[in-house]
Amino acid sequence: QVQLVESGGGLLQAGGSLRLSCAASGLTFSRYNMAWFRQAPGKDREFVAAIMAVMWTDGNTRYADSVKGRFTISRENAKNTVYLQMNAVKREDTAVYYCAALRNYFGVAVDYWGQGTQVTVSS
Repeated sequence: QVQLVESGGGLLQAGGSLRLSCAASGLTFSRYNMAWFRQAPGKDREFVAAIMAVMWTDGNTRYADSVKGRFTISRENAKNTVYLQMNAVKREDTAVYYCAALRNYFGVAVDYWGQGTQVTVSS
């Protein structure tokens, strides 16, 4: 059974930093392109960032324009974990953040979802 378990969410002030983690089990982690999505209240879930599987080109990443230059996605294959480093956060970054195993690197179709972790940014 595949499980993606996020952690690290919380309340922080605008301009601050936070690191989210997602621990994966039940899948061959190194073969999966991994991603973070988020969903703000009253809005659709949106793509945030993705990182390519080790088997292709380890370390390739892509980002939504809204977080480019502020957020960094990374992975630690030995720990089956993907991270999202969030810097210079803004109130509009407030959302539930979801970890996902992508069907392919360049798309947004998802094979597996985590349960989500809340991030709240105050002014």
